[in-house]
Amino acid sequence: MKTNFTIFLLCFIMAACHNDEVQQYDWAAYQGGKEVNQYAPLQQINKTNAHQLQIAWTYQTGDADTEKNRTQIQCNPIIIDGVLYGSSARLKFFALNAATGEPLWIFDPFEQEGYNAFGMGVNRGVAYWTDGVEKRLFFTAGSFLYALDAITGKLISSFGKSGKVDLHEGLDRDVEGLFIVSNTPGIVYKDKLILGSRVSEAEGGVPGHIRAYNVKTGERAWIFHTIPHPGEEGYETWSPNAWQLSGGANVWAGFSLDEKRGIVYAPTGSASFDFYGGDRLGDNLFANTLLALDANTGKRLWHFQTVHHDLWDRDLPAPPNLVTVQHNGKKIDAVAQITKSAFIFLFDRVTGKPLFPIEERPVPPSDLKGEEAAPTQPIPLKPAPFSRTYVGEEDLTRRTPEAYAFVKAKWEKLHNRPYFVPPSEQGSIIFPGFDGGGEWGGAAFDPESGNLIVNASEMPWVIQMLPHENIAGNQGRMLYNSYCLSCHGKNLEGSAAFGGVPSLVGLKEKLARPEVIKVVQQGRGTMPSFGHLTEEKVNDIAAFLLGEEEKETKEPLGNKKNWTYPYFFNGYSKFLDHEGYPAITPPWGTLNAVNLNTGELSWKVILGEYPELVAQGLPPTGSESYGGPVVTSGGLVFMAGTLDEKFRVFDKDNGTLLWETKLPAAGFATPATYMVDGKQYVVIACGGGKLNRKSGDTYVAFALP
Repeated sequence: MKTNFTIFLLCFIMAACHNDEVQQYDWAAYQGGKEVNQYAPLQQINKTNAHQLQIAWTYQTGDADTEKNRTQIQCNPIIIDGVLYGSSARLKFFALNAATGEPLWIFDPFEQEGYNAFGMGVNRGVAYWTDGVEKRLFFTAGSFLYALDAITGKLISSFGKSGKVDLHEGLDRDVEGLFIVSNTPGIVYKDKLILGSRVSEAEGGVPGHIRAYNVKTGERAWIFHTIPHPGEEGYETWSPNAWQLSGGANVWAGFSLDEKRGIVYAPTGSASFDFYGGDRLGDNLFANTLLALDANTGKRLWHFQTVHHDLWDRDLPAPPNLVTVQHNGKKIDAVAQITKSAFIFLFDRVTGKPLFPIEERPVPPSDLKGEEAAPTQPIPLKPAPFSRTYVGEEDLTRRTPEAYAFVKAKWEKLHNRPYFVPPSEQGSIIFPGFDGGGEWGGAAFDPESGNLIVNASEMPWVIQMLPHENIAGNQGRMLYNSYCLSCHGKNLEGSAAFGGVPSLVGLKEKLARPEVIKVVQQGRGTMPSFGHLTEEKVNDIAAFLLGEEEKETKEPLGNKKNWTYPYFFNGYSKFLDHEGYPAITPPWGTLNAVNLNTGELSWKVILGEYPELVAQGLPPTGSESYGGPVVTSGGLVFMAGTLDEKFRVFDKDNGTLLWETKLPAAGFATPATYMVDGKQYVVIACGGGKLNRKSGDTYVAFALP
């Protein structure tokens, strides 16, 4: 009897523990957790009932620019103890009741500074720390790192200077007045916050060194020089003075952390200037590199460079996934890194040894003067790329005869090879384009199947360099060509790339001269500041933009007074047909499941559509997407991110579409799923603002009835 009672008691305790476990589930860190797998072991919403999903609550931040498509929300919120922490289009940070959407507090960092946050860029989330008593949130806005009390939303005055740290400080180089922000949250290890940055990718950028801060005081705990200083490993892969002059090699996409082993994984971006490297000859370690660092000290443990001497802006765009896979009959803790080139690099998490072969393949040389492209680039033999990587004649659009003729005429004039065709004066196809392939939304890992689930944009772009020599003319125009043309276009027309770069035509009707100067000096939105330019140069640019009388110059654009490079980039240009659709045959966007145990593709489905083409009777084509997937043990993949402004649920085993709904604005963000008081929710930030979609200000949470 006593034995039976003991068994009954144990069963009761286990059931109670299990019940507690399923009653509450936190989305505790950016992209789901510190291993960044965008996965939740939740089953309440599953294959049998996903079609019953309905809106549980909405929260409107009230600060989107819905008229000009200039604001976005890319935030992947975190949910801890029933509280959701997120950010708005204009970088207000807030806490909501995660079950009802009711606001608990709102913090506006720019109100503290006494100016409006319009156009101060995007935020992708916050980091959380607790010692069991104190609860702190860390986030960045503008060039500052802030610490808030997570309960009250108040600044913690003992952190840094009155609650914030200036990101210009502690870089071991004077970068005062230069552009530095951090769109993606840092990651917490014990008493340290490890943080990356976003910096200018043009001339005179800030070095992207990785820093750790003490979570209590804000003091710098350690720094890793991604552009090595003399005596440090990798110094010889740059020009001798690069450590003093070069910028970039920054972690803008975020980190992942093996907390048990104390290893932080840092994916770095390209060195600046993005598209010409005559002043940084060599492989340029540690740009375009997956770094494994001791999270306690910042010491390098191992690294792998995915692109040597980058000329294509092939940043590592997302935090790597920390996964466990089966290889050669053994279970291996591994790290998987997606890329804009649609490659997946898979390494032993501890040693850095590749789990599948990687081949250094010869690639074409550069024909630009002064440039020395790397002779080889690393290509993983498995898994195969999750996007096409070459535009052959058979890939050219057949949407209409006119579209085919238009793109074929352009295609015949462009440099075109499968991998790493260098920038050229003639123009080169880059495919996947500047936005991937893979992007900042990251990949989701399903531990049950071993599948890495990743969305791909299949959009070719054109990269072209224009020579500066023997070009003379208006001084303001010359400066505009050097610093502004790549985004705003040859004729100030703006660009749909990167979320919609505004037209500057008729600027004098919209902004007064002091405001134009302020924007050039301080930056606005995704535009970096050009605070390093002299007052004279800023005034020349303003005069040109406002159509004022401008001084003429006979100096060539290659003159060092204006621009140190013999070429400038001709702008972010997608390879489109005459009606603005992709120049290639569909699919133009896909959702993919790649088995990391075998390296084989498990399934691929079309993701997204152009509503007007569907209305014409065409089948769904897929579309570019921003934001990533979330996978659950309920057998589901949640995915938004497409230009058709829909939120979708797929069967994780085969990619079958189970449910879809229209959002109030496109959800260009990664969803989060969580459980509060026994009810599972999935929430998505609907900020729009990219791909010529309207801007939005709403978070929408779905649940079962």
